[in-house]
Amino acid sequence: MSTARVHLVASGRVQGVFYRQSTVDAARRLGLRGWVRNLPDGGVEIVAEGDLADLHQLVAWAQHGPSEAEVDEVRSEWSPATGEFAGFEIR
Repeated sequence: MSTARVHLVASGRVQGVFYRQSTVDAARRLGLRGWVRNLPDGGVEIVAEGDLADLHQLVAWAQHGPSEAEVDEVRSEWSPATGEFAGFEIR
């Protein structure tokens, strides 16, 4: 099992549509650790660590988000996992 970290920034209509809570639900279902938060510019930032295959599933999910979201773009940056997170939370 190969682990990694991905840092995502989703833009579009991603605030006020349960994107953060849905991200928590998806990440926990995949066994990932990290956090999600709203950004002042209207985007949503996600940092997740875990199995590489599970992270790719989260990235794919983030491209559309929950049903009320309208995701325009998801930028991603990959790096080695640090193991600093115990669970997945909203910040």
